[in-house]
Amino acid sequence: MYVGRDMTELSMMSKKAWKDSELAFYHHSFQQIVPYLNAEGQTIHREIIEEIEDRGGLKRQEADWTHGTRVQYD
Repeated sequence: MYVGRDMTELSMMSKKAWKDSELAFYHHSFQQIVPYLNAEGQTIHREIIEEIEDRGGLKRQEADWTHGTRVQYD
């Protein structure tokens, strides 16, 4: 289960201020409903994808004892 800021709060801030887990969660959510998104939803999803790409993807560079190499959002 996602525990974090909701889209209402996040929509009022720059995508650069979002955490990796928030980008990952909302990207996954939007991916599942792509056929049903209106123009505004498609724009938001594209901005999320662009921010993920600007950050070099969502993979951690290296794993440790408590974290894997993927960003977990739940």
